[in-house]
Amino acid sequence: MNKDVIYIDVEDDVTAIIGKIKASREKVIALVPPKRVGVLQSAVNLRLLDRMANSSNKHLVLITNNQALIALSAAAGIPVAKNLQSKPELAEITVLNVDDEEDIIDGSNLPIGELERTTDRPKANAVDNAIDELDIDNKKVDVASGMGAVAIKQPKKSKNGIKVPNFNAFRKRLFLGIAAFIVLVIFLIWANVYAPAATVIVTAKTIPSPVSGTVKLGGTAATNLTTGTLQTITQQAKQDMSVKFTATGSKTVGTAATGQVIFKNCETATSQTIPSGTIITDSAGNNYTTQATVVVSGGTGSFNGCTSPGSSTAIAVTANDIGTGYNDPSGTVFSVSGHSNNTNAYLRATASTDIAGGDSHKATVVTDSDITQAQQALSQLSTDTIKKQLVAKFNASDVVISDSFTVASAASVSTPAVGAEATGQATLTASTTFVVTAIAKSDLDLYLKDQLTKQLTNASNQRIYDDGVSKVVLAGYANDGSDPATVNLNTTGQVGPNIDATALKGQVKGKKSGEVQSLLSNISGVNDVTVNFSYPWVTTIPNDVNKIDVQFKLTNG
Repeated sequence: MNKDVIYIDVEDDVTAIIGKIKASREKVIALVPPKRVGVLQSAVNLRLLDRMANSSNKHLVLITNNQALIALSAAAGIPVAKNLQSKPELAEITVLNVDDEEDIIDGSNLPIGELERTTDRPKANAVDNAIDELDIDNKKVDVASGMGAVAIKQPKKSKNGIKVPNFNAFRKRLFLGIAAFIVLVIFLIWANVYAPAATVIVTAKTIPSPVSGTVKLGGTAATNLTTGTLQTITQQAKQDMSVKFTATGSKTVGTAATGQVIFKNCETATSQTIPSGTIITDSAGNNYTTQATVVVSGGTGSFNGCTSPGSSTAIAVTANDIGTGYNDPSGTVFSVSGHSNNTNAYLRATASTDIAGGDSHKATVVTDSDITQAQQALSQLSTDTIKKQLVAKFNASDVVISDSFTVASAASVSTPAVGAEATGQATLTASTTFVVTAIAKSDLDLYLKDQLTKQLTNASNQRIYDDGVSKVVLAGYANDGSDPATVNLNTTGQVGPNIDATALKGQVKGKKSGEVQSLLSNISGVNDVTVNFSYPWVTTIPNDVNKIDVQFKLTNG
């Protein structure tokens, strides 16, 4: 029968050797250990190898001269050969005799040599037959039939019938017992030192305490509780508000004729100055006004018959009214207001250019009543969007005074102006400033706590649980511009028994639940006391105040 030789390395553990045995395809496997037997020094490991080989239908032979290893292999029932060419033999096992008068011997503590002497040698006929047929030198033998018949004698009982105990099982139970004891000790330390904790829940009844009054708004000035003045915050925005309207007036409109004239002086021998704004009139009675001051030189000759009138430079004139009737051609003669227009002695003006451009027509114009109606429409424009935008600029920590929203508009301007022609819809525009005022919650807290503290009948036994800032109502904003603005404040706070959580922890530590309930129930305003422990086995509040939690539950009266 073929065999397989497996050389064991010093580093191999029992798992690696089992893997090599399983990987072999031969029925007979020779194990060659190193000089330092290593893993095979353990009887348990040899039994594991033998059991695995039997379950895989394989037969092991140990190649060694080491007497200690030979004795261990005998106990495990594994044949031994000195070399690969030698005949394998099963070493004798000497039975351990137990004296009546001696204690039980722990076989695991015996030297390997003595362990060898404690085992009985197997029956000669069965072992010899199996080994005779086992040839590890590649000779065909019937190993299966021989080895199947091998049986190792059980250790003999002592005279008193006492067996050698299984010390491996005893050792395992001992270790498990020690581990369980350690876990129990750790659990008891945790359960009695670290786990205990308690929560004391105090249910107290509070009494409503209203706060109302008028407070002054001090703007940017700091809050002053003595004068009842609170600092305020404002948000503002500027925007042009406008409305479209239809003009309803009607009148004749147009342009005035314009041109230039030259003055002639046959009235005096000296020069004359004609001031700007002098009225000149044509033969049809139409008046024109000079637009500049001009000097007219004096005339020559007898002034009862001027032979050469003095002359001026040309200056502009404008008709005093609109219409085409004021258009005059060049050369038109005009009389001058305040001066003679006689045939011989005169001061006249003559058009040096056409006086033209005058025209007129019926048109729709803006009237005062149109402006009044447009102003009413302007005041009715919705400002809700602008107000929301301003309110959104405040922080969550600010309380907005809704009534403080003010709208201040400058004088409105009409385009076109009153009396001017409106070719389409006219527009009325006003530059407007919007303002909203708020008070910081921190300032309201100061004011409300000050007011509630003044209402406490006994400050040492009562305290403020809620100053009412979350439900404060600010209304009735007033600002006449002369005195500080004011607003009406209304809210309701809650006051109740004064229990200090830190002091309470010191009072209840180390006490039972009933003792705590009896202690706190005597405090005025306390309705109920509940003590919750961290675990069912905890029945006493810890002495460590850091493991005590005090909670207050309020019921409003």
